[in-house]
Amino acid sequence: MNRHSYLRAYMAGVLVPTWFLLFILISFILARFVYGLPIPIERAAVFPMAIVPNLWGLWNLLYTAFELHRRVSLGWFGAILPALLMPAGVALAHALDIPFVSFTRAAMVLPVGMAVYYLVWKHFVGFLNRVVGLG
Repeated sequence: MNRHSYLRAYMAGVLVPTWFLLFILISFILARFVYGLPIPIERAAVFPMAIVPNLWGLWNLLYTAFELHRRVSLGWFGAILPALLMPAGVALAHALDIPFVSFTRAAMVLPVGMAVYYLVWKHFVGFLNRVVGLG
C-alpha cells in the first residue's frame, strides 16, 4: 500500500471540504431560489468551490510529503490553513464587491475558524489518512 501515497494524501484532504461545500451550495440555492433571499451565489461560491478543496488536498499532501507527523500533529497543521485562506478570501470578496465580508470580521472569526479546522483535521482528515494507509 506504499504506492501513490501523495495521490492518496491529496484525495483524503479533498474529500471533507468537497462534501461540506456541497451542503453549503444546496443551502445557498434554497435561500436564493426558494426563499427569495438576495444572496449572490455565483459570486460568493467561486472561491470556496474552486480553491478550498484543492488547498486542503495540497495541505495534506505537504503534511505527508515532508513527514511532518513526526514533529507536528495533523490538527495543529490543519489549524494553520485558515490563516492562509481567510486573507485570500477577503481580498477576493473585495475584488468581487461582496459587501458583507471585511478584514475586521475575518480577524474576529479567525480564532474560531482555526479551532474548527483543528478539530476537523484531527478527527476527519486524520481518519481518512488512516483509511488510505497514511498512518
